[in-house]
Amino acid sequence: MSRIVNFGKNLYRGTKSLWRQYHFLIPPSVLLEKGGYLLGTLVGFSALTDPANKHRYNKWLLENEHILEHKDFKYQPLISVLVPVYNVKAKYLKPCIESVLAQNYDNYELCLVDDASTLPETKEVLKFYESHPNVRIKYRSKNGHISRATNDALDMAKGEFIALLDNDDTLRKDALLKVVEVLNSDKKLDLIYSDEDKLDQHGKRCSPHCKPDYSPDTLLSLNYICHLVVARTELVRDIGGFTVGLEGAQDYDLLLRLVEKTNRIYHIPEFLYHWRMIKGSTAQKIDNKDYASDKGKLAIEAAIKRRGLNATVDKDKYSTYYRVIYHLKKEPLVSIIIPIKDHADITETCLKSIYDKTTYHNFEILLVNNRSEEPETFKLLEEYKKEHSNFRVIDADIEFNYSKINNLAVKQANGKVMMLLNNDTEIITPEWLEYMVGYATQPHIGAVGAKLLYPDNTIQHAGVVLGLGGVAGHTYIGEKRRSIGLYGRLRAPYNYGAVTAACLCVEKKKYLEVKGLEEIGLKVAFNDIDFNMKLLDKGYYNVELPMVELYHYESKSRGMDTEPGKRERFAKEVHFMQEKWGDKLTNDRFYSPNYSLMKAFSLNEKKGKDA
Repeated sequence: MSRIVNFGKNLYRGTKSLWRQYHFLIPPSVLLEKGGYLLGTLVGFSALTDPANKHRYNKWLLENEHILEHKDFKYQPLISVLVPVYNVKAKYLKPCIESVLAQNYDNYELCLVDDASTLPETKEVLKFYESHPNVRIKYRSKNGHISRATNDALDMAKGEFIALLDNDDTLRKDALLKVVEVLNSDKKLDLIYSDEDKLDQHGKRCSPHCKPDYSPDTLLSLNYICHLVVARTELVRDIGGFTVGLEGAQDYDLLLRLVEKTNRIYHIPEFLYHWRMIKGSTAQKIDNKDYASDKGKLAIEAAIKRRGLNATVDKDKYSTYYRVIYHLKKEPLVSIIIPIKDHADITETCLKSIYDKTTYHNFEILLVNNRSEEPETFKLLEEYKKEHSNFRVIDADIEFNYSKINNLAVKQANGKVMMLLNNDTEIITPEWLEYMVGYATQPHIGAVGAKLLYPDNTIQHAGVVLGLGGVAGHTYIGEKRRSIGLYGRLRAPYNYGAVTAACLCVEKKKYLEVKGLEEIGLKVAFNDIDFNMKLLDKGYYNVELPMVELYHYESKSRGMDTEPGKRERFAKEVHFMQEKWGDKLTNDRFYSPNYSLMKAFSLNEKKGKDA
């Protein structure tokens, strides 16, 4: 019954969205996306879109996975595969070792360090491989745990690069060759990582993890990089190897220290590493190793201290992910820019929530009045001007042009930080400005977005994927408020290609650096997407903060665009975006190419056909 109710709700919302955004001139890709989503709510998502569905994933692998055969590259660096070993059963250790020996790249060495195992079969397996020319083994006399054991393997390594492998996991046959292929394109790379999947207890591949390209804020929320990791040996040694005392998060800690020393980072979007799910393993369930979660928090805190950041780390109470909270030594003035046209009741809900709930003190509200006509509107504006010294009204007596309206307000704003806000929103999180301004004032961050909810506490916005559905699409529409999302996307700060301007925070200097919103080509639609992409082009990272929540009542003050002229304008704006951004619009580096642009976080069924 609940599926039928959800289907009905989403059908209603989808119809409104398609009318408002596309005026029913719907691109086929969008129609497929929306249709797939609705059908999924009726029959269950796992049947249609869940990449963790084993049957579906293995079928996808048959059509899409292409093993790179032996290739004579000019540059063939020695790669040392480091494997700390402790009391692992032979049925797991042997396939692990064999997966390295079976690599179709010859210039490697396998450095195995036994951490004083007491299980006889573990040492029996190691003894068997002692004579192999590519294998080097050390037996520790005293158990020192994984960091010490891996450091011993690092000391043994003669390779220019090291690769990390757990003693019960396996590598794809061409894992090292794919790494070398990348290095032949750029020898200066210091850190290379790949996508990964898991092996269930029957050895069947499942649970693919399709990762984004390097995402610094995501990495401070979770170790999304995980496996496979290949790093320049000299750099790993320079930073001191693996930290003793952070066992369980030693790889995470290493990555956080590596990215502080290099930006020469590359992501291979292929499943080169297979993480085995065995009873008690972190691969099966993170709760099996609560200590790893606690140590992860310590690793992030250590990174914050090294980087000199004024921040703390919270563990999300609904998941195992983290949230970095930046603290402001002094509150910069924030200019909250709210365009309106009548609908005083909607606007008052927004304004009242700001003044009643906001715990941040240093802000001004610039309400941009775009040809309002109703007496109730002017009465409301006069009341707020009398009651609040930090409330101003700017008159924009022009045809509706969202970009021009906001640009006009930014020019008159006194704040260091701009907050673009729709008047059909309502604040939920009292600390919304502390959180968003804390992120927006970090030098590497461009636009900061929030989690926007429908009045029934389901999600309206939680990050935007470029190219999804045509130009760009919101993720997790209709999902429950407390849902975790794929790898914590609904619970932890994540880098996205874009965030919506319905609630968007950015420093004024960055806003002006990219010349604000596009006034000529994008008067109504996609101006926020274009703005986000301009920030990306300047080297900034956009981030969505799910701990900041607002209600969003979906552009009620503008209503629906029904005139043919507006439909024509929308089509021109779509064309503008496609002409201006080209492939960048369909190659969102914060969204895996293994995912579909028809349905968010569903495997890309077309990939194999296009290969």
